[in-house]
Amino acid sequence: KYPQFGQLHNGSFMQQDAEECWTQILYTLSQSLRSRSSSEDPDTVKALFGVELVSRVHCEESGEESSETESVYALKCHISHEVNHLHEGLRHGLKSELEKASPSLGRSAIYLKDSRINGLPRFLTIQFVRFFWKRESNQKAKILRKVDYPLELDVFDLCSDDLKKILEAPRQILRDEEGRKLGLKTSEKSSGSMGTDVKMPDAEGSSRGGGESSKATPQEDVLPDKEMHLTGIYDLVAVLTHKGRSADSGHYVAWVKQESGKWIEYDDDNPIPQREEDITKLSGGGDWHMAYICMYKARVVPI
Repeated sequence: KYPQFGQLHNGSFMQQDAEECWTQILYTLSQSLRSRSSSEDPDTVKALFGVELVSRVHCEESGEESSETESVYALKCHISHEVNHLHEGLRHGLKSELEKASPSLGRSAIYLKDSRINGLPRFLTIQFVRFFWKRESNQKAKILRKVDYPLELDVFDLCSDDLKKILEAPRQILRDEEGRKLGLKTSEKSSGSMGTDVKMPDAEGSSRGGGESSKATPQEDVLPDKEMHLTGIYDLVAVLTHKGRSADSGHYVAWVKQESGKWIEYDDDNPIPQREEDITKLSGGGDWHMAYICMYKARVVPI
């Protein structure tokens, strides 16, 4: 399907980019798993992993403005000298400059693209953009800068106004539930809601509101007449790290949270139990393993 992954160097397979591999796997699955029934979501992979973006594209020189929508499988955390935390990198990743033909100017012009999240998935994939092309040396290089990332990620302020409105009620239920666990008084409106640590039935709900999943078969701990809704809050469940200073060599290792809550490091065929407090230390800054891809699982509430 993708011949570049068969490239050889001195008789051995060349190391390929893990993010490219992940994206190609998801794309291939999305093509292979499309539902034949028109009554169901035609793209299960997109519902599970797809992020919908809405963008404002503006040319300051000509005053032209337009909007664009697109679906991606990962958000990018751009790394610069001013980025110390994942959230800052995500903000940078949602803003970009592009050069394209301007109809009013009759020539190429610079456009500013400002994107917002307009639809969230059940599993949010984030890529730390650590590899780039160094023009002066004409080769791929790696950014070693330390960028911290959290065990709990809230992307509410990166969302469009439309999506924020959809998320408000589920977020209030989540706050009330957390408050009840701490012994605080909750609002009457959502005091009858269930706990937030329920099992979600099936991840086939709409990525916009997350509320169309009632067609899925309910599992234990989930009331059949309740629909699961996204909150914009995510919990870290997996980290893929790259060890080494070179972009064309090194070692990839996976760190995955189990259903029990315990973390396991998968180093080739060698699984090693790890402590949760050590997972966020894979943030870079030296020769140790540093996060290249993080996967977060949506925290959902029943309504």
